[in-house]
Amino acid sequence: MISHSETNPLREGLIEAQVAQPCTLVIFGGGGDLTRRKLLPAVYNQALDGALPANFAVLGVAREEMDNLSYRDFARNGIERFSRQPMDSEFWPDFERLLHYQQGSFDDLQTYLDLKEHLQKIEPEFGIPGNRVFYLAIPPAFIETCVTNLNAAGLVYPTDGSHPFSRIIVEKPIGHDLESARQVNTVLGKNFAESQIYRIDHYLGKETVQNILVMRFGNSIFEPLWNNKHIDHVQITVAEEEGVGTRAGYYDRAGALRDMVQNHILQLLTLIAMEPPWAMQADVIRDHRQDVLNCLRPITPDSIGDCVVRAQYGPGFHHGEDVPGYRREEGVAQDSITETYVALKVFIDNWRWAGVPIYIRTGKRLPKRVSEIAVQFKSIPPILFNADTDHPLEPNVLALSIQPNEGLSLRMATKLPGPKVRIYPVKMDFRYGATFGDQSPEAYERLMLDVMAGDATLFMRRDAVESSWKFIEDILEPWESSRTRWLPEYSAGTWGPLEADRMIEMDGRKWRML
Repeated sequence: MISHSETNPLREGLIEAQVAQPCTLVIFGGGGDLTRRKLLPAVYNQALDGALPANFAVLGVAREEMDNLSYRDFARNGIERFSRQPMDSEFWPDFERLLHYQQGSFDDLQTYLDLKEHLQKIEPEFGIPGNRVFYLAIPPAFIETCVTNLNAAGLVYPTDGSHPFSRIIVEKPIGHDLESARQVNTVLGKNFAESQIYRIDHYLGKETVQNILVMRFGNSIFEPLWNNKHIDHVQITVAEEEGVGTRAGYYDRAGALRDMVQNHILQLLTLIAMEPPWAMQADVIRDHRQDVLNCLRPITPDSIGDCVVRAQYGPGFHHGEDVPGYRREEGVAQDSITETYVALKVFIDNWRWAGVPIYIRTGKRLPKRVSEIAVQFKSIPPILFNADTDHPLEPNVLALSIQPNEGLSLRMATKLPGPKVRIYPVKMDFRYGATFGDQSPEAYERLMLDVMAGDATLFMRRDAVESSWKFIEDILEPWESSRTRWLPEYSAGTWGPLEADRMIEMDGRKWRML
């Protein structure tokens, strides 16, 4: 167990935190599932924690027929079911007065003209100086129409410092491929300055992900070892227990590579692999993350067979119950070749990481829901305690757990008690919940506060989105031209296909047991 330092438990004020500024949060898709499950509970928790700006309001915009009262009931239902903190009946009356609703169509300019008038009524009541955050919790097909109409209605202010701020949050996916991502970014860029655009990836809001930089650059013991002289390889695992569920319509057009690797996993990789930033400023950190993407070795048609495995889950068991294979799920084409599992071996061709393989795997219907980054260090020389080549010592591993239990652990060798010298691997564990007690704020809570504060550190810039798609497209193009009619299957409830095991075992390594 790792405890707080007794001599200097807290180091506050070393990096000045930006403060959330008074604003109105306008949620397009304000009556949707994302808003009910994530966004409104996040705002409620921010309010309960006293983190919201003093002058603040929420305006949901959607097609559903609701008024302010029914929208507040909608919000309360979502908060009671999905909030990190329980409903506080005494606090609720003060909170619900912040919530407002407007019915409208995203492709009708009149909706935006009405929105402008609506905001001009709400903002004086709450003392809001015209600052607005527009959250696009809408299908990607509506992004172009929405941002164009926002600008046409005069709802986008210039960034000259003499106007209130206008900021826009865009949910993934940003495009379906490189060309469509560029189209989305071009439309956004025509209507908003890049400094106003916040492309959200909720993975980057998780506590352990944010802690990667502190772990690396706030401790003297890791960074000297963080290179190809000491690290054997890295494994990044994002495992999902559930199947495709109700997302079949989207997922069958996307697949694991687009859905998880292009955004979440590549961003995790950039944080693990980036060079030390010279300042904790948004564009400094994003420049360094972009450098990693620029150094990714392209996967060519000649190397794809050795570096990429894709598969689908077949029938199997989930918590003791039979579950169907992917092609038998409702909404999935019976001849689908969409991958529900992908494993990759990638390399970063720079001085720090040259020759170090990074193994990535993600999939649905795996045995448990878990996300982890594991850095495995090189084995010690085969002498002294490691002289028995038939039973070599297990190498040191630093594992960062992103979900469900956020924290990190370090595996190291120690001597068992007794007169004989017997070596046993042990883990030093740190868990946020065990050490700090309180439940960590959820990712959306942190990220929305960052937007209100104008801090873009944890958001994807245009160049990062397009570089990620370029790397992914080098894999997608050979897949699409291969005319494959079926994919390898793995039984639901297992850790993936044998082909993925063979890929890593060809290098004399194996996947971690999680």
